[in-house]
Amino acid sequence: MKEHLDILEKRNEAALEGGGKERIEAQLKKGKKSARERLELLFDPGTFQEFDRFVTHGCHDFEMEKKKFYGDGVVTGTGYVNGRRIFAFSQDFTVFGGSLSLANANKICKIMDLALDNLVPVIGINDSGGARIQEGVDSLGGYAEIFWRNVRASGVIPQISLIMGPCAGGAVYSPAITDFVSMVKGTSYMFVTGPDVVKEVTNEIITQQELGGADTHGEISGVAHFAHDSEEKAIAHLKVLLSYLPSSWKSPQPILGGRGTERRECPILRDLVPSNSNKPYDMAHLIEEIVDQDSLLQVHENYARNILTGLARIGGRPVGVVGNNPLHLAGVLDIAASQKAARFVRFCDCYSIPIITFVDVPGFLPGVDQEHNGIIKNGAKLLYAYSEATTPLITTITRKAYGGAYDVMASKHIRADLNFSFPGAEIAVMGAKGAVNILHRREIQADSNAREEYIERYEKQFAHPYIAAERGYVDEVIDPAQTRNRILDGLEIFSHKQVLRPERKHGNIPL
Repeated sequence: MKEHLDILEKRNEAALEGGGKERIEAQLKKGKKSARERLELLFDPGTFQEFDRFVTHGCHDFEMEKKKFYGDGVVTGTGYVNGRRIFAFSQDFTVFGGSLSLANANKICKIMDLALDNLVPVIGINDSGGARIQEGVDSLGGYAEIFWRNVRASGVIPQISLIMGPCAGGAVYSPAITDFVSMVKGTSYMFVTGPDVVKEVTNEIITQQELGGADTHGEISGVAHFAHDSEEKAIAHLKVLLSYLPSSWKSPQPILGGRGTERRECPILRDLVPSNSNKPYDMAHLIEEIVDQDSLLQVHENYARNILTGLARIGGRPVGVVGNNPLHLAGVLDIAASQKAARFVRFCDCYSIPIITFVDVPGFLPGVDQEHNGIIKNGAKLLYAYSEATTPLITTITRKAYGGAYDVMASKHIRADLNFSFPGAEIAVMGAKGAVNILHRREIQADSNAREEYIERYEKQFAHPYIAAERGYVDEVIDPAQTRNRILDGLEIFSHKQVLRPERKHGNIPL
């Protein structure tokens, strides 16, 4: 038996070395951790159980049979994160650049299947040069098998991708399907085609980071939901993110108690929203006053900043929050904001996370660029997402709710459960100035001094929430200080909400 144990120990030692000490040291010099170090940071100490440690590829072309490493470029397994089971894979760049082989893909597919079978989250740590060229179509087939499983698991279990190195070519599509993508500044990048190909085809000169770095995808493309300064921060943030999410669509919400979860008034809200409808304020500040202390976790914080999306807790319960932010582009809905919010609303609905919406929207952004790039179909995505949602929906209009944007932002008409309004809110087809210019065009042409009088008259007649309240479109006009307590009541009332959908295969969201 000792002889067998000695062989096992040597094989284990070889597997733990990955591509060898020199390659691991090269990885560390780049500011990157090894695949195993990342998993050690992720999992609770002593809980990680590895699968398929001794797997090797079966390729015999290009003398690959002479180049074999245990694990074949990916470490896979299961364990606990903050006491909850998850499955994870971590690509090992020290072995063939973390490239995907058939054996490598099979390891990833195995843990994805196990995660789905056990209804627990799956985490992917990406650090790979892409498909293993020597294996040709087998490698491409491996990617497709992963993609298929990403789609199959979507909306069933949370899927989160950490990009901690290169992620290029076909490799980018697996993270793109997952629920959240986290990147590390300076050391990670994602793109379909790299700078060399871009230069050859379009004659554009650009660096890897400019083309597909964390800042680019966190601020411009919206591919990344989060961007972090280090791998340690990215993994620590992932643990916090998981604390808001159920293990699956069937699992209960992770409710926390303790300080800051109690009922309370928020008197600061009486003065936080300016009475001047053109004066900006930070919607994040308003939301932070309402949710449990220090619980707001923004998603896509630096992308489409005219709308805020994030996870938070109210009374210890996880909620999704969506709010127009007047601090950026006056909180208007444009293409990027509509896409951002629609994706987030659909995520929350997948896992029955209640959605709390704060409305201060002057409408959709006008312009040739917006129209030609599809503001109609993209705005419809948000409308579709809210209308499709069966999770509890609670809406508060804090100031402006104009035009079609009023309808789209979780209005009563698309079946929000509770709709509140601050007393100074304005609910109308458009602002007073625009309305008067249309309604009294002839009178103003005859007497330009009459314009202000018509504006004042329109504001008194329409620029308030009480007509909507009279029609039952607003359930209650509330003292802003009571917002948190009213939302807490709503979460309790609709905690067992169930909606029967029409029988169908699936809807056809305007993609």
